[in-house]
Amino acid sequence: MKRKSCTVIPPRQVALVPTTRHLPLVDLLVDTRTELLELAVRSGMKVLEAMMEEDRVALCGVRYAHEPQQPASRAGTVASEVVLGGRKVAVRRPRVRADGHEVALPTFQAMAHTDPLNRRVVEQMLVGVTTRQYARSLEPIGEGMTSRGTSKSAVSRRFVAQTAAQLEQWRARSLADLDLVALLIDGLHVSDHCLVVALGIDATGQKHVLGLWDGATENAALCQSLLANLQSRGLRTDRSLLVILDGSTALHKAVRQMWGEAALIQRCQVHKMRNVLDHLPEDQRAAAQAILTRAYGSTEVAKARRLLHDLARRLEDAYPSAAASVREGLDETLTVLTLRVSERLQRSLATTNAIESLMSRTRHIKHNVTRWRHGKMIVRWVAVGVLEAAKGFRRLKGCADMPTLVATLRARDQQLGLVMAEENVA
Repeated sequence: MKRKSCTVIPPRQVALVPTTRHLPLVDLLVDTRTELLELAVRSGMKVLEAMMEEDRVALCGVRYAHEPQQPASRAGTVASEVVLGGRKVAVRRPRVRADGHEVALPTFQAMAHTDPLNRRVVEQMLVGVTTRQYARSLEPIGEGMTSRGTSKSAVSRRFVAQTAAQLEQWRARSLADLDLVALLIDGLHVSDHCLVVALGIDATGQKHVLGLWDGATENAALCQSLLANLQSRGLRTDRSLLVILDGSTALHKAVRQMWGEAALIQRCQVHKMRNVLDHLPEDQRAAAQAILTRAYGSTEVAKARRLLHDLARRLEDAYPSAAASVREGLDETLTVLTLRVSERLQRSLATTNAIESLMSRTRHIKHNVTRWRHGKMIVRWVAVGVLEAAKGFRRLKGCADMPTLVATLRARDQQLGLVMAEENVA
């Protein structure tokens, strides 16, 4: 019996994938088993070397070409550094000389600029990276590359320099071009310092952080210094402005001294309600809060005033301090009701919530600091936190009705006989 022959088919041979590939763009052999980031960094450095060499060819001509008309000449290479991924990386920079002086290469100047490095340091600090952990937070650049600028002291120096420059630039920024119709001022306590922040709202409903000043307490002198600084930078004080305060007597006094009758002061209704309720026992707060909410939610000034006076009379005998708190600054808590704006815009202008929200966004930034060394440090950290929060600003709720507010303020100027700069120019 014959046996059937079986032909054994060998397994299909799998083509071997080469471990290296040639990249004509940068003339670089790379290992495909290398991480993508390291590959990108090494390739990028080769591209940088090629670009710097192109700059030298443009200045000196092709190597060994002996072109006497070229004014510059090659001068070898020198150890230099460029900014890469939040650090300084060592490179060999081609040198060019002409008339006995070094000629700068445009590509190297752009890549060696420290602004990106300074911004990276500030951003890392803002997201909670400590100076000791800064180096660990950066992407790896691969073996064989020498870097520096990631030590605790180097990061700290760059952070201090960058934030101090930001603060100085912010404090010197002109306010003459801002058409402000409302101003919010509030204080923030950090350690044993009190920082007063000013937030402006322009005629379109856009918010602008105007300034920051520090002192030991929220006194009139501190507030006056802030307002004087704003005035010197172009903030107008010759026409009506809605000023929203939390009830601080020091702020109230400083605003009156600066604007006089031009200031239309609105006391924060949330702060007022909180102050009244703090004078009452727990079992009396719900009823008082309901009346306060009805009064502040009313669209008629007379009705709101009547509700508040009735509440004060009810509390007069049993809780005189609460009644006095209701009456104190009563008309200033209802200022927005006289502006005849929409209810949504009225709610936005009746409280200091806009600036309170700004302050709350700085808490996670201040939380990164365990020990405040001095006042300058506090100011820098709060300032950088405020400026970071300002990047996420949205227009004021109810901003579609801002033209009505502007018209009301300009009509008030005419009633008070305030001289406007536009009329003087005309």
